[in-house]
Amino acid sequence: MQNNDYQLLAQENTAPVKMWTHGVPVEPEAREQLLKTAKMPFIFKHLAVMPDVHLGKGSTIGSVIPTKGAIIPAAVGVDIGCGMIAVRTSLLAGDLPDNLSGLRSAIERAVPHGRSVNRAKRDKGAWENPPQEVNNHWALLAPRFQRLTEKYPQLLKTNNHQHLGTLGTGNHFIEICLDEQQRVWVMLHSGSRGVGNAIGNVFITLAQQDMQQHIANLPDRNLAYFQEGSKHYDDYLEAVEWAQDFARHNREVMMARVLSVLSKTVTKPFMTQQEAVNCHHNYVQKETHFGEAVWVTRKGAVSAQKGQMGIIPGSMGAKSFIVRGLGNEDSFCSCSHGAGRTMSRTAAKKRFTVDDQIRATAHVECRKDSDVIDEIPMAYKDIDAVMAAQASLVEVVHTLRQVVCVKG
Repeated sequence: MQNNDYQLLAQENTAPVKMWTHGVPVEPEAREQLLKTAKMPFIFKHLAVMPDVHLGKGSTIGSVIPTKGAIIPAAVGVDIGCGMIAVRTSLLAGDLPDNLSGLRSAIERAVPHGRSVNRAKRDKGAWENPPQEVNNHWALLAPRFQRLTEKYPQLLKTNNHQHLGTLGTGNHFIEICLDEQQRVWVMLHSGSRGVGNAIGNVFITLAQQDMQQHIANLPDRNLAYFQEGSKHYDDYLEAVEWAQDFARHNREVMMARVLSVLSKTVTKPFMTQQEAVNCHHNYVQKETHFGEAVWVTRKGAVSAQKGQMGIIPGSMGAKSFIVRGLGNEDSFCSCSHGAGRTMSRTAAKKRFTVDDQIRATAHVECRKDSDVIDEIPMAYKDIDAVMAAQASLVEVVHTLRQVVCVKG
């Protein structure tokens, strides 16, 4: 069944699932996973599914999960507060250097990225000695972190202070982009890094332990939840809010450092004219919908309240969009967080070659080696189809294309 905006997935004894996926492929496993989440007894009204939907751990990426009286930590995930920040500058394309490799190298020097997996060596993706601006931001986060670690001392042994202002790996990126009027934007994507990952995993495990007797009755053990008033419910809310703040600060630090690099690389002085948004797309917060206060978990989705600005990136070879929310209540005022993968990282590495990556990113100054094949544009859905499917959720304000892309 469908209306003009969404398709309805319904099954007996589950909440309805409204899917904004016209013209976009959805894998059968993702549909099955959505129905499992919809079985949970505390889902409020219905699930809302974005066009970038694909299989995730516990719950589907690209889904909006409204709940009353309970929260599922695995639905929020382990990259808590992951999201985007974008700034428009007064520079034009012609103000950038002809050869952009120097700019990419300077950004890579200014912002730690990637990671060293050999534990004996220092992690190249963390600060050895954090610079003063990182320390200043950490000072704002440290008191609440101390309170958290008094209750959960295992969080002390995480990458926290030394990961603030660092990019990470996978689909996290820093880009220099041009809009339809050839204006220069800086855009980046990252989250709460090592400490957020540790917080997510600690509380997912606790939820499963707390529900030990009932876990066999759950559609998936990763749907283990904290009930309002239970022992770990308040602690999780405190921890997740802190991780979301860490993620926001993380993006602010990196943005300031990239703008500083840009000002040293480009001879012409410039101003930043518009911060589009610093928005999460993996998070939970209390919101009012259909006249009731509910928890809204966005797992790979962005808030799109009426008039609210958001960012929907494509892949490293495709365009991205600065959007304005239309406040569509059926979607719990949400939109997609990107294009969404069509295949796993492993499948992409098996299917594509370095030559494919070079061809697909010919117009972008970026890494073109075997370690980034899993991020090749062809591993993602067509961003134009994704945007067409959510025309009732957002309107496009700017279309960006990247000219420099830094990956971890």
